[in-house]
Amino acid sequence: MLRIALGALVAVALTGLVLPRLAFADQIDPVQPPRVSVSIAPEFREKALDTYGLTEIERLADGLRDEVARELDRTGVMAGGRVELVLTDAKPNRPTRKELGDRPGLSFRSFSIGGAAIEGQMVTFDGKVIPVSFSWYATDITDARRQAVWGDAQWTFDRFAHRLSRGQLYALR
Repeated sequence: MLRIALGALVAVALTGLVLPRLAFADQIDPVQPPRVSVSIAPEFREKALDTYGLTEIERLADGLRDEVARELDRTGVMAGGRVELVLTDAKPNRPTRKELGDRPGLSFRSFSIGGAAIEGQMVTFDGKVIPVSFSWYATDITDARRQAVWGDAQWTFDRFAHRLSRGQLYALR
């Protein structure tokens, strides 16, 4: 009998604590994930038009934006802020479609070392501007044979997003 009375007393007490919070749950503003934008540096855009094909580079920039947004959203870093990035360079591991079309003797089986360079800034929710930059290029051709067209560039984006979302690119400034 005492257990039932104690259980009822606890249930009433918990209801008193939970119900008021539920009544105001729709008024709480959820934390907004950061807005991520990626542009292509003008010099790199020119190079892309002549060499790689602009569509390839725009797709690459979209991949960078998606990767950074996913990692920041997952970790909750820069909530309410924004990240403005510029893709300043990228080198493919394999010939792009434009390169294959421009040079008939080139084969898709050709491979080389690749990578990418990124610059930009993070603007916190209170307006503080933090510059960021990251670049990585493969130094050994050993693994290039197993890469996709933009394999090393994608790896660069993954590492950049991972480090950015954990504070490793700006915490020591």
